[in-house]
Parts: sequence; C-alpha cells; structure tokens
Amino acid sequence: MDAAPFLAYLDRGRALVERWIEKNAWASAEGGRVSRDLDRYLYAPLEHFNEGGGKRVRPVLSLLGCEAVGGEAGRALAAGCAIELFQSAALVHDDIADEGTMRRGEPCLHVSEGVGLAINVGDAALVQASEAILADGALDASARVAAMCEFIAMERRTLEGQALDLGWVRDRRWDLAPDDYLAMATLKTAHYSCATPLVIGAICGGGTAGQVEALRSFGLDAGLAFQIRDDLLNLTGDAAEQGKDFRSDITEGKRTLAALAALARLDGAGRAELESILSADTGDEPALARAVELMEASGALAYADACARGLVESAVGTISEADIAQDARTTLVSMAHYFIERAR
Repeated sequence: MDAAPFLAYLDRGRALVERWIEKNAWASAEGGRVSRDLDRYLYAPLEHFNEGGGKRVRPVLSLLGCEAVGGEAGRALAAGCAIELFQSAALVHDDIADEGTMRRGEPCLHVSEGVGLAINVGDAALVQASEAILADGALDASARVAAMCEFIAMERRTLEGQALDLGWVRDRRWDLAPDDYLAMATLKTAHYSCATPLVIGAICGGGTAGQVEALRSFGLDAGLAFQIRDDLLNLTGDAAEQGKDFRSDITEGKRTLAALAALARLDGAGRAELESILSADTGDEPALARAVELMEASGALAYADACARGLVESAVGTISEADIAQDARTTLVSMAHYFIERAR
C-alpha cells in the first residue's frame, strides 16, 4: 500500500500544528525580575521543549479524525495539540524515570535544568494541555467536556501502561506472556498515540457514536501495530539510523513482544541465556547480537511481525466498513500500512 497519501496529509497537518504551538506558547503575566525568572525557569524551557517535537502525528490524527466524520479540521486543532503537549510531559517525566541523558539531539531537560525544574516543566505541559481543550472557543461546552473526558481517560491508561512497563523491569519480572505485553502496550501506547487522537478529532467534528467507536477500534489496532514495529526496529533496524538507541530495549531489559515470545519458546538453556542478557544491563554489542540471534532462532521476531501485520489487517477491515469520508479512509489505510512498513 502506498504511504504517500498519509505522508502528504502529515506534512500539511504538521504546519498547522507548528503554528498553533508557537502561537499558544505560555508567557509570564508578571513584571520585572519575577517575569524574567519565570521565563528562565519555566516558560522558556517549556516552549523550547514543545517546539522541538517530531512528526506531530498525534495532533494530525485528530485533524484526520475530524475530517473523517465530515467536520472541518480546524475544529480539532487545539484538542489535538493538547495530546502533543501531553506527549511533551510524558517524555520529560520518562527521561527522569529512565535516567536518560539525551532527547531530540540535546541533553534531557533534567540534565540541563535539574530534576526539580524538569518535573515542574512536565507538570506545566499537562496543565497547558488541559487548558488547550477547556479554553477552545471553536467547540461548544458539550464537545469540550466530551473531549476532556476522553483526554483524561487517555492519561489514566497511559499511566497504567507506564506503571506496568517500569514495574516489570524494576522487579525483574519474567513470569510474563506475550498477552501481558499486548495489554501493557495497548494501555501505554495505542490509546494516546493513535486511538484517542482520532476519537477526540471525531468528537470535535460532531461524529456519531458509531463513527467514534469505529475510529477507536481502528486506532487501537493500528497503534499497537506501530509499537510492535517500533520494538522490532530497535532490534533489527538500521544501526546507523538509530545510533545509540539501537538495541537499547535489550540493554534496558524491556519486556517486548519479541522478548517474551522468545522466552516462552526457548528451551531451558536458551531461555536462561536470553534472560541473563536481558537482565544484565549490558551495552556489549556481541551480547546484544546474541540476544537477537536467540529471538530469531526461536521464531519470536517472525511471530511479532505477523502479529503487527494481523493488527493492521484488522484495522483496515474495521475502517473499510466504517461510515466515514472516503478521502479520510484512504489516508487511514495508507497510515496503517506505513506503520508496519516504515524503516525508522
């Protein structure tokens, strides 16, 4: 399937998102030294981090969800950007939890500003996100409330998924199955990366309950496929493109679908060896390569790829039968296939 329709839509939508984020940056209402200090310790770091985002897929999906139900894309712009602001908060906080050092080619915010100020900037992004929805004059009160309810539910699910991801690593849990990964990744990634942006966009566009739920179902399948593909690229993608992050999931002992499937399939010695590498916090390249070799030999990499492709097939089937605009359907199908065919 040609990725061009989705990539073209993404390029057009990204420009709208960038303008909104620039226009709605927070600034101090105080004066004198207090104002300068607030800019230095809060508003400038927040603005810089928000402006350094990547492809802006989440807010663009809100625009697409709005158009899918016959709405004008601009009605979903503020609510979609709220999800991008949530992403900023999540990244700032994740970098602290994961003890990261670099983000978007720069030192992580907690490295450059200190942990306390970084936490505060992340918290500010969450407040800014809620404000973006509640202050949106393009929506009536009922639409703002409905969008806010979806947004809060997304926040909770993401926190639940993050709790599982972090807790499993902290407690060295290997008594897990592939289904546990699928539940965790759905909570942590699929809702906020794909399903909720589409759903909030559809709400902003006045979509029916049937349209909203069709987009949610599509988004959950496509979003989960995206995450599985992302995990596989970390293991088998282009090392030069990924740089220091290549095979970092092994170093960090991430409970990915491929890792859990391999552990379930390997015999005693093979399982013990793979579990040992995943638990060693090692960046040794031969050890990382050996872990991938074990996953490959067990059939786990092929299994994970097949799972992602099956999810995309399900997503495409859902959206093909949904009552949505044809142009949006074409773009969504293109996006779903791009998610599993992308090389980075």
